[in-house]
Amino acid sequence: MTHNDTIIALATASGAGAIAVLRVSGAEALSISNSLFKSIHNKQLIDQPTHTVHLGHIIDGERVLDEVLVSIFKNPQSYTGEDVVEISCHGSSYIQQEILQLFIRKGCRAANAGEFTLRAFLNGKMDLSQAEAVADLIASDSAAAHQIALQQMRGGFSSEIKNLRQELLNFASLIELELDFSEEDVEFADRQQFEELLERIVKVLKYLIDSFSTGNVIKNGVPIAIVGAPNVGKSTLLNALLNEEKAIVSTIAGTTRDAIEDEISIEGIKFRFIDTAGIRQTNDTVEAIGIEKTFEKMAQSQVVLQLFDGSKISDETYSDIKNQIEQNLSQYPDKQQLIVVNKMDTSNLKTVEKCFEQFDYLMISAKTGDGVETLKKQLLGLVQMGKLHNNDTIITNARHYDALRQALDNIQKVQYGLQTRLSGDLLAIDIREALHHFGRITGEISTDDLLGNIFANFCIGK
Repeated sequence: MTHNDTIIALATASGAGAIAVLRVSGAEALSISNSLFKSIHNKQLIDQPTHTVHLGHIIDGERVLDEVLVSIFKNPQSYTGEDVVEISCHGSSYIQQEILQLFIRKGCRAANAGEFTLRAFLNGKMDLSQAEAVADLIASDSAAAHQIALQQMRGGFSSEIKNLRQELLNFASLIELELDFSEEDVEFADRQQFEELLERIVKVLKYLIDSFSTGNVIKNGVPIAIVGAPNVGKSTLLNALLNEEKAIVSTIAGTTRDAIEDEISIEGIKFRFIDTAGIRQTNDTVEAIGIEKTFEKMAQSQVVLQLFDGSKISDETYSDIKNQIEQNLSQYPDKQQLIVVNKMDTSNLKTVEKCFEQFDYLMISAKTGDGVETLKKQLLGLVQMGKLHNNDTIITNARHYDALRQALDNIQKVQYGLQTRLSGDLLAIDIREALHHFGRITGEISTDDLLGNIFANFCIGK
């Protein structure tokens, strides 16, 4: 994979705006920019020091395209490690395209998706996990997602992996050295220290692997299915949580026929609420399809919020309610479940208390908003965010998760090999495999296909 040419792309969002920034990177970035830029002080860009900004005009022959600010970042002190020029022009779409096409005619190439960050990786400005964090940072839409991406981009995760890999590599070298002196039956690697290292690596890997469930929640949001019988207030609750009229509210049973979804952020954590069709026996074909989707959403959700109408609870309905709760708890034992009693303003509190005495439940009024903030706090408490608040490393990338699991499998094989006194050549095979999977995370071991797949998901200009 060669990247020796000079590339250009719009670094700001496309469309009209106050200003736009075009980024140029490569060996000819300064010379091409210098030939198309006329400084108001008659400066030559190629003679200016790095990290300086210059006012002037972009010219096409005798034609002035725009008054611009040009920022210079000389290699290796730039984002890509190459000479980089950033042109801040007025945000007219016409001006952007005119400057872009002018630079392409003068020898630049339109950059591919993520190519600036790819060059930063290839030039050693960041490792692969840090490069992937750049895309996560751009895509972050909550405080928690932003915090994790920023921590990873700064190298917290990759430095931990590199340290483990280096320690394992040191022992691997000693094991490999023993193979060269196999006839003399010598041991260069202290087996006791090696076992202690492996135990520490296993502990760290298990912690990182376990953090993926939290990281996945932060990155994609916590899916919560609001379920219950018709007219218990599911749509009203969704509207109250979102603070907008998202779902149609009606006294007619079976109004909601399809799942309605929307997201809110609670203390920096993204929650995705799903209003579902009311569960009941019905001969209506469309409503039956909606109820079937309700069960699908329950299966897909991390949290199932069981909603009941407190105004209709009586001694006669107690048995049905108890059976419904227990059925859902047994059907989805691996899911967090929250029992909520709605319409507290019109409920007989003593009857409700008697009915739900065996369960943890919360009373609210979705219509008036009473108890909704308490509900939000309880939902937040269901998601384990201790790692986030402690600034611990959290895995959000499925590729990293897969590599860590495979590395753990190989390390555990090495542990077993030490316990059963396997020969050094057999231990070395599993050690090499573990090192390989560590290297996949940071990019010390990578392929063109892998890099292509990763950077294809970036935006152009980054």
